[in-house]
Amino acid sequence: MRLLSRPHQLPARIAAGAIILNSGLAKRSAGPEAAEGLHGMAAGTYPFLKDLEPARFVRLLSTAEIALGAALLVPVVPSLLAGAALTAFAGGLLGLYLRTPGMREEGTLRPSQQGLTIAKDVWLLGIGTGLVVEEITTRD
Repeated sequence: MRLLSRPHQLPARIAAGAIILNSGLAKRSAGPEAAEGLHGMAAGTYPFLKDLEPARFVRLLSTAEIALGAALLVPVVPSLLAGAALTAFAGGLLGLYLRTPGMREEGTLRPSQQGLTIAKDVWLLGIGTGLVVEEITTRD
């Protein structure tokens, strides 16, 4: 596994990392109402999360986003590892989009106005998948 990221990977890693890190830092100060909203949406899609207290869920989500954002921003974290983590994270977000009622126009994959913010996270999936595929297929 290559230790340093390739220079051409840095713009995508920085863009995704900065957005995710900012999101994680913002969630650190989420109040009870915001925590309940985030938890309710996630637990509605992923039932195993129902048993988590909303405040704990948001703390864990915030920590995960901060760790992922930092991993993408630090070029010594291997792109295979950072890309795999980003792909898993983006897959979870797109799962919310696909499984939450009201996120899509009826009978289509097209986002509703409510689903547009999550549907746009498909770019994170593209970046993560691209990093993984490059590292698996490129030999130094």
